[in-house]
Amino acid sequence: MPVLKLTQEFVKDHAQCPEGKKRIEFCDIDLPGLYLLASNAGVVTTYFLRYADSTGKTCHQKIGRSCDIDLATARKQARTLKAEIALGANPRAEAKAQKEVPTFTDFFEKHYLPYVTPRKRSWKCDEEMFRVRIKAVLGGKRLNQISRQQIQSFHTALLEEGLAHATCDHYVKLIKHALNLAIDWNMLTEKNPAARVPLFNRDNKVENYLDEEQLGALLSVLRTDDNRAVCRIALFLLSTGCRRNEALSATWRQIDRKTRVWRIPAMNSKSKRIRSVPLNDSALEVLAQLDTEGKFDYLFVNVETGKPYANINKVWIRLRKKAGLPHLRIHDLRHQYASFLVNSGRTLYEVQSILGHSDAKVTQRYAHLSTKSLQEAANTASIIINASKAA
Repeated sequence: MPVLKLTQEFVKDHAQCPEGKKRIEFCDIDLPGLYLLASNAGVVTTYFLRYADSTGKTCHQKIGRSCDIDLATARKQARTLKAEIALGANPRAEAKAQKEVPTFTDFFEKHYLPYVTPRKRSWKCDEEMFRVRIKAVLGGKRLNQISRQQIQSFHTALLEEGLAHATCDHYVKLIKHALNLAIDWNMLTEKNPAARVPLFNRDNKVENYLDEEQLGALLSVLRTDDNRAVCRIALFLLSTGCRRNEALSATWRQIDRKTRVWRIPAMNSKSKRIRSVPLNDSALEVLAQLDTEGKFDYLFVNVETGKPYANINKVWIRLRKKAGLPHLRIHDLRHQYASFLVNSGRTLYEVQSILGHSDAKVTQRYAHLSTKSLQEAANTASIIINASKAA
């Protein structure tokens, strides 16, 4: 461990490990603690600072390789480190703490998913979003290495990939939610880098409403097509305004024909609250056509498998094409039901209650449908004005 006045020339031309030795430290006489490490493993030498921690233990802090920084820079960084250590800092402990912060992938797979799986119905969507796109870009970074700029760049890249604006925003919301949990669990002590990432907030909701002719074509198909099971499911959706999964998971125990009410349990409701859906005549007519009561627990059962339907998309695509409505989604039946109510003069509060919206803002999307009833209301003023004229 030779002690000498380190110079840039010595570092460049003479700092070599002698034969027969595995390593050697060239200690700087001008700055105690600073040394240059050379080993027989390679030609690159590295600057280190030797110091004693608060317990008196000797520690070594890497400053940088001689091929990356010159001697003057190494001395400057060594002096800064010595000053920080004198004030109580412990570079090794801080470096260790940094390494103990999990990567985003480790956190997401070992902590986030186990937490949200029993608490969030859409956890499978979260898992897929992370696995397909987030993991490749941010998964290998430690939580405290993820920056706002990296998230914003990822957000923009998703749009350039061709994803819808709202879909891109969902990715940022997932990252933000995951990092918020990391902060709550003291696994991330810094501010959430996703907190101030601006979203696109583009309203790309699609709603397909049927005119009288289109509705007639759809009903004709649903009343005559050979696949009666799926047709009845569609008619039930159109008659109740319920969501597809609510209908497919509906059981006979939830149906009360006497009070004409279908009680959807919290576990099946998107709002996670028990809600009661009034059963109108057309909904009761669908129930009367089912032959599953007393044989199965569920309303809509695939007789070939004896199990409730899990997916009806393939048949629905065929049915809508047959009706000449290739763009009509199964969820549009819920919107169509809402349009029946609004255009018949029912209030948005009534629509909100029946559809089970937890927030009135969601129901406001149907406000534009009430033009007819508003026109009739406005005409009451016209009647009064014209009546006074006649008088």
